Amino acid sequence: MSNAAEPSFTEDRLLGGRVRLKQPAAGYRVAIDSVFLAASVSAEPHQLILDVGCGSGAAMLCLAARVPHSRVVGLEMQRDLVRLAGDNVILNGLEARASVMIGDLLQPPPRLSPGAFDHVMANPPFNERGRAPAATTAGKSRSTIEGDADLGNWVRFSLAMVRAKGTVTFIHRADRIDALLGHVAGRAGEVVVFPLWPGQGKPASRILVRLRKQAAAPARLAAGLVLHEVDGRLTRDAEGILREGRGLEM
Repeated sequence: MSNAAEPSFTEDRLLGGRVRLKQPAAGYRVAIDSVFLAASVSAEPHQLILDVGCGSGAAMLCLAARVPHSRVVGLEMQRDLVRLAGDNVILNGLEARASVMIGDLLQPPPRLSPGAFDHVMANPPFNERGRAPAATTAGKSRSTIEGDADLGNWVRFSLAMVRAKGTVTFIHRADRIDALLGHVAGRAGEVVVFPLWPGQGKPASRILVRLRKQAAAPARLAAGLVLHEVDGRLTRDAEGILREGRGLEM
């Protein structure tokens, strides 16, 4: 008999219960970032969306729940998370519209065709290799610390996968905006930076960045969204996205 402990999981609910998500009880767990990422993609029915580094499938499932008849493909390099995301697709009854494949963006699966997607979304690891906070645990490291693929690789791959005039949307740390925009410069246009403010008068810790392939429109800094009232409650707009499944207008 093996002494190795079986991994334990929790089943959580997103979008006010519309999305069921099985995820590891320890290690990296889904935060609100995935919900905001999915809400910010301007997808329409019957369009095809790629979720790069989909993890347990939170963002792709939230998008599929919000946009009827859309089709979503998740790419994930961690085999255990590919299995988990596949289980979550079944758990939500989305087998006809959502699928997950294993693969590394540095060596993508041959069946991923460049330029095939209407939209691409990604939540890249927030920490550069060698610069991660000391508190980062081993269980979270592969999801939160860049591996062989750095931020520039994520940008280049995402742009390669989207069709002309299609959008690529990232959620990332606000203090890495210079690095992210540096990798985007000269590769895409119509860049929109959308800050997520924790509260009124507080600096943003997260930003959404959307860009359009082969577009020449100038960049724009959006007003962003305040997440919490002074008393800590979600603002009405944040609650509409997180609990009611509304889209986010960038």
